[in-house]
Amino acid sequence: MSGSEQIKATGKKPKERLFFEAPDHLQTPSKIVAAARNSLKTVNTRRPETPQDGQRKLFGDQSVRDPTNRPPSAFSLGSGHFNESESRPVSGTRLIPLDHRPRSLSIDVDGAIAPKPPTNPNRPLKRPGSRQRLYQQSTSIDAASGSDAQSPSQSGSLTDVAQAAASSPSPVTSPGDRRVHSGPKERTHRNNSEDCSRDSKPGTPTRAEHRKRIRNSAEGERRDPDGDLSRDGSAGSQRVSSAGKPGDEFMRNDIETPEEALYYNTNIGPIVDEMATHIKGECVSDLSDELYTALEKGNLLGKACKRRPLILKTIFKLLDLEAPGLLLKLARLIFSLKVSGNNLVNVCKLVFKVSRVDKNDSHFMEGNILDYLIETSRSADIVSSSDALVYCVGVLKFLSGNNEIVEYLVKKNCVEALGKLLGSLNAAHPESGKAVEQHGHILVQLTASLRNLADVKDAWQLFLSLRLVDDLCKLMEVHSHDGDLMLNICRIFSKLIMHPACCTAVAKHSSHFKSFVHLLQKYQKREDLVVRICFILGNLTAKDDLARKKLMKQSGSVDAIVNVMKHYSEVILKVHFSLSAVKSDNRTGPSTHEPEDVLIKAIRVVANLSVNKEIGCMLAANAQCIQILLKILSQKTLESSEELVLNSIATINNLSYYNLKDSAITISQLSIAESLMSFLEAKNLDGLAEATRVFGNLSRDKSVRDFLVENQVDEAMIAMLDSGHHEVVYTACGVLINLMADEEKRRVLKKQGGVSKLVEVLRDFGQLDWQLASLVCQTLWNYSSKITSSNACFGEEESAELQDTLIEFLDEEAALDNPEFDDAMKDYIQDVWENKFQPVASKLLDRIESHQSSFEPL
Repeated sequence: MSGSEQIKATGKKPKERLFFEAPDHLQTPSKIVAAARNSLKTVNTRRPETPQDGQRKLFGDQSVRDPTNRPPSAFSLGSGHFNESESRPVSGTRLIPLDHRPRSLSIDVDGAIAPKPPTNPNRPLKRPGSRQRLYQQSTSIDAASGSDAQSPSQSGSLTDVAQAAASSPSPVTSPGDRRVHSGPKERTHRNNSEDCSRDSKPGTPTRAEHRKRIRNSAEGERRDPDGDLSRDGSAGSQRVSSAGKPGDEFMRNDIETPEEALYYNTNIGPIVDEMATHIKGECVSDLSDELYTALEKGNLLGKACKRRPLILKTIFKLLDLEAPGLLLKLARLIFSLKVSGNNLVNVCKLVFKVSRVDKNDSHFMEGNILDYLIETSRSADIVSSSDALVYCVGVLKFLSGNNEIVEYLVKKNCVEALGKLLGSLNAAHPESGKAVEQHGHILVQLTASLRNLADVKDAWQLFLSLRLVDDLCKLMEVHSHDGDLMLNICRIFSKLIMHPACCTAVAKHSSHFKSFVHLLQKYQKREDLVVRICFILGNLTAKDDLARKKLMKQSGSVDAIVNVMKHYSEVILKVHFSLSAVKSDNRTGPSTHEPEDVLIKAIRVVANLSVNKEIGCMLAANAQCIQILLKILSQKTLESSEELVLNSIATINNLSYYNLKDSAITISQLSIAESLMSFLEAKNLDGLAEATRVFGNLSRDKSVRDFLVENQVDEAMIAMLDSGHHEVVYTACGVLINLMADEEKRRVLKKQGGVSKLVEVLRDFGQLDWQLASLVCQTLWNYSSKITSSNACFGEEESAELQDTLIEFLDEEAALDNPEFDDAMKDYIQDVWENKFQPVASKLLDRIESHQSSFEPL
């Protein structure tokens, strides 16, 4: 119903409301304009980034760990550090130690050791050891088969096979070697035929002759119809049998079959012998590849090869070479033969040492050394192999910092492997403090690797599918005392939450917010950690209102954030004054970038939280928070600290939206207006728009409107209508709407040409932005509240142009006809036109038409 129709119906002129006043019914121009202001908005900022450390270390220079209690990054390592005895196969049978003291041994006049005869002459002597028994049995077999009378084609004696399987000479020693107990070195093979021929007894064939005899004997081998390997049909009796005796399974598995012996001596043995006699890296490098290929082809990787100790011993002696590519190939062989214990630790250290030099990264792309590193991190025991895991995962940390290798690691399922290791460490319950500390060292390397892997495109999906987000949050709860670990985790989250799905996953659990608040309280003075926590909280609260509520429910959350603001504002302002003094003395002062960045992120959290009405009212009442923001505006400029100043103004804008009588914002509103006056003269249009938006909120109070007019802010707002900057024009209209509420302040609008400028803005921006068009109509509505004649109020030309423009824009078909928009955009524009522009524009047009007259008012 129009105003004239309502007069005819009721006989009374309706009361006209200003557009900033509260409405009596639901859908009114007042609510439309409140939404059109868009006063509340979240604040964005860039993610904190840390340049890569130029030196590759397990723990960076900023680590808080005690250097004396952490694994070193630099160490000496050579072939002597590898233990040959640990490479020997271990029997699956556990023997019970004998509970007696060893008997003394008697030595004859020739120096030979003779066993002491038993006390009971009728008691049989002790049975010989397994190796001696094997030697005796094989000798008896040779005697029974008449080996001395065999022809060459039948020689390939089983004694040779048994001796090869035993992999060490008989315990009976020559007079020149009279050790009572043999050590690991005596229990391993010689590495070349020369040593073997020198140490063997007279008449014993050399290694070369031994290989030749096995190859010759293999020519007479054949398989019977049942598939059993035999020589002249009698091979079934050639195996040494010890069934029913302790350690039988070990002996059967440890004995090399003729087929295995043939493959070894034909394909592997010559390579191993040649590696032992060469010391040039280039030659050994090719041999290493050949050896790996031969082992792989014969299915002898792992612990399947019976002569694995001999191979490892030969490899260990080559580890003093300096070529990084060769060392990685040797390391690959060691990994492939499934070493454990100290040997696993040392091979991981060896690879770590190579990876510390970034120029060596290309060598890791050769072969499949990365597969063994990933598999070791996946399957190694976190208790017995904790030292090895520190260095193994440390290598992955270094390599994942290489942009070319990191994508390859993701394709090799490195994220999955590290995720499994993370789950194992989370589930572990160490019994000693040392174990806890060692697990912490592994976790630092692991989280640093994940930090690099999170940079790969779409890798965040793996973090979600593998539930790594939950595992990382659990780490924050359990290991909050570890500052290095917390920094890595926060760096991971600061990358993941760039994706909305990750934000949702993190915000799902309140415990995550509890951990972040606890870290803010605990590490308030650690800039590198606090800046990332604030960035994470700012992202989580940017678009998710539920996340805002969860954060505010945490005990001490507001105090933690405000205390961070207080601490770092004091730091940067203190440095600011020192810089001023230094500048006057023509000296160079310290940089304020890092603490300022922390403050920017912390203020952003407050701005995003205040979008929620309940939280916003609470923060607007926090006097300390408001005073910190005002102090920043009084000490900092857009030229020196643009992002900090803009974030501070945006936060004040959000808080000033809540017009509460007793809030700190209301109490300080004149001080706020005064602090923003300088930004009206700034050339920075973003700063001008932000300051003007705050004036739009504060000018709802008459005392602020009076202050603005006294300082000619109204004239500045009219001039801003010609700026051509969309946001500046938008916010200027917001201020003028409130200024036109006071009758005595309306004259300046027409005097300064404001009416014609508003009509021009409506014509130029109307169809592009119906919200701005609504603000223009709203301003003119408040301006014309005491209208008697349209021409007298607006001006004859302005009134006619305004009337024609409103008639055109209120034609829905003509106003919304734009073929460039898709269906979704057309629906959105139509909704804005119907709910924001059309109600206020139609009322303004009705007012203009109802006051058309050619007579001037008396």
